[in-house]
Amino acid sequence: MKIKTYLIVCGLLITIGLSAYLDSPYSFINKKLSYTADQPVHAVQASVEPPEDMPEMVEKMVKREKKDGYILETYQEYEVYKDEDGNITEEVPTSKTEILKYYDYRNKDR
Repeated sequence: MKIKTYLIVCGLLITIGLSAYLDSPYSFINKKLSYTADQPVHAVQASVEPPEDMPEMVEKMVKREKKDGYILETYQEYEVYKDEDGNITEEVPTSKTEILKYYDYRNKDR
């Protein structure tokens, strides 16, 4: 019984070793593939500023109500335009709205 277990373990180890070798870049199957770059790569960090004429998208809560033991919060998306000093010059509402619904645990009427 011990010899059978020994042969099974040896066969399993040989199978795992062979599959690891065939999957490696050193195997005869993958020897024509290049896994390294011929030239060194130099990455330069670039800082990109967003355009000043693009609005910032902000969501604001416009309504909050309690209904059937739940709290409903309605959020409206706004395009916010700012000047060079960071002061808000204009807020334009968009058509995107989101409603969050969650259970009111403080509600005593269950």
